[in-house]
Amino acid sequence: MAMPLTVLPATTVLTEATQLPQGGLITEIPTLAIAHRLAQQLRRHWPLETPLTLIDAQYQSIPLTLGELAELTDANCPLQLYVPPPLPEALTQFQRLMDVVRELRHPERGCPWDLQQTPTSLIPYVLEEAYEVVHALQEGDAGAIAEELGDLLLQVVLQSQLAQEAGQFTLAQVIQRITDKLIRRHPHVFGEVALTTAQEVRDQWEQIKAAEKGTELPLSQTLQRYARTLPPLMAGMKIGERASRAGLDWPTISGAWEKFYEELAEFQEALLQGNAEQQAAELGDLLFSVINLARWCQLDPVNALQQTYQRFIQRLACIEAVIDRPLETYTLEELEALWQQAKVQLATDSEATPMETEEEA
Repeated sequence: MAMPLTVLPATTVLTEATQLPQGGLITEIPTLAIAHRLAQQLRRHWPLETPLTLIDAQYQSIPLTLGELAELTDANCPLQLYVPPPLPEALTQFQRLMDVVRELRHPERGCPWDLQQTPTSLIPYVLEEAYEVVHALQEGDAGAIAEELGDLLLQVVLQSQLAQEAGQFTLAQVIQRITDKLIRRHPHVFGEVALTTAQEVRDQWEQIKAAEKGTELPLSQTLQRYARTLPPLMAGMKIGERASRAGLDWPTISGAWEKFYEELAEFQEALLQGNAEQQAAELGDLLFSVINLARWCQLDPVNALQQTYQRFIQRLACIEAVIDRPLETYTLEELEALWQQAKVQLATDSEATPMETEEEA
């Protein structure tokens, strides 16, 4: 339901310090001096970037921002001023971020570091921020998730700003393209198609995607894109899943186990032969067989490996907490004993935590 338009004369707005929180039309502005006073009052509640519409004595519409109104030097009075309803808070903050990034890239007032950046120089930061988002999600810390999502969003805005400066595309085009794509590939939501399962949605997505590209890419080209653009473990999962859908898979998990033992034996044999290139190739085959086992078991190898790293670090921290001299001065047997003690301690602590929680409850 549309909100009614608030219409107030300039004298009322000024004498009653009206802020027009939902926007409105200010009439009977006799001079530019009064217009400047209105601008000063409105800026207490509205950002300087707020788009306004000034209507002069000839009923000509003049689009300008609140900041520009405060500095206006010529107009055909008397005037009227239209203040639009405020944007939702999310859009307001998004606009602030865009304005800040634009200012950081200003050729005269900008930040020297930001001005030196190029699309490719920012690649490490894109990857770093994406992984930090993943870590925050795994930890389940809402505050950290919000912060890391903001850092990742900055990379999207900054890349779009660089592209706009180069005349390639704008952030608005980026947003428009992904919005159009979501609508186009969800006809079961935005159209008349009837789908009931996630697999049907996935199949439809791939069909629409292939139709958009004109011709369906050969499977090898699709897998090559995964291998070229994704982190190795993630690429292995995607390659295995896509190949499986095309029929390139074992009928049961026993085939995946047989392949694993086959690749393990070939890797061991390559190690005995001493050919480094062959050893690397067989190691890759062995790792891919492990990824396929994870796929069959519906396990995430990336998450599993990250958990292994954390366990290793936690056990090492336990050892460092009890030793009284540098690690390298201990024998292997002493370190093994400390390692086993750390495993037991961490397992005991893990078992005790739920019990303590129940007692506190």
